[in-house]
Amino acid sequence: MRRTIAIVAGGDTSEFEVSLRSAQGIYSFIDKEKYALYIVKMHQTDWQVLLPDNTETPIDRNDFSFQENGRKVKFDFAYITIHGTPGEDGRLQGYFDMLQIPYSCCGVFAAALTYNKFACNQYLKAYGVRIAESLMIRKGMQISNEDVVEKIGLPCFIKPSLGGSSFGVTKVKIQDDIQPAIEKAFREAEEVVIEAFLDGTEITCGCYKTREKTVVFPITEVVSHNEYFDYNAKYEGASDEITPARIPNDVRDRVQQLTSAIYDIIGAQGIIRIDYFITEGNKINLLEVNTTPGMTATSFIPQQVRAAGLSIQDVMTEIIENKFN
Repeated sequence: MRRTIAIVAGGDTSEFEVSLRSAQGIYSFIDKEKYALYIVKMHQTDWQVLLPDNTETPIDRNDFSFQENGRKVKFDFAYITIHGTPGEDGRLQGYFDMLQIPYSCCGVFAAALTYNKFACNQYLKAYGVRIAESLMIRKGMQISNEDVVEKIGLPCFIKPSLGGSSFGVTKVKIQDDIQPAIEKAFREAEEVVIEAFLDGTEITCGCYKTREKTVVFPITEVVSHNEYFDYNAKYEGASDEITPARIPNDVRDRVQQLTSAIYDIIGAQGIIRIDYFITEGNKINLLEVNTTPGMTATSFIPQQVRAAGLSIQDVMTEIIENKFN
């Protein structure tokens, strides 16, 4: 009997459409002979299942089930690919924990921690992980341009502490642009991070673990055609993504070892992707940890899976079956 899998997408942030594209990618990757697949689209309290005839039917949130052809269908597993709340910040994980439905990614604590970029980086700093100088402000707090320049310097990045896909991010070069950048970031989240600029090579490394093995993927080098790796560079082709990255072998090995270590420190599950900057002297600086990385056909993880000589379908099967073994 095939397991019934929900590919959960959508969410309540600006990344809604990006999440739907990831859901289509995951749908194409998972073995349809082995699993019965349904995409579940969420937006606030509107939860809908996309049926094979392209109609939609509502989810019963009491037990995460739905009706199809007069019968009740319950899910055996949820593959969460919501980028943002409620799927990346631990809320949906808590819901599935209470219903005892296994899912693809990190649990409540790891998801909530990594979703808050500032909190996660400060947490990992205590383990000796190198990060850029940064500070965090919440809505209602004030910071002067002079304080930003003194404590962080220019240029700097001002971005939401919660969220992704570079929504609300500004690279600030002059003092007069600081307050407008803070206002822009606050339109995306209640917390804003002001982070020092790092000059170097941007890379990203994926990893997943099961009970039987650890897999750390080849590293991708990111060369943006824009000022930084913004939405246009990420999703509209304004970047070069080079896998494997053009970095020395010893740096590659250290990045992969660090990625595996961070996976364990935060208690990750499923596939994660960690972004870094390699600065002068081959110093490895953490940018952020992503516990629900993009999964379109051209996203970093599928690229890295191919570069590793692996089958993305096999990887998906391993992640699902790991929750049942």
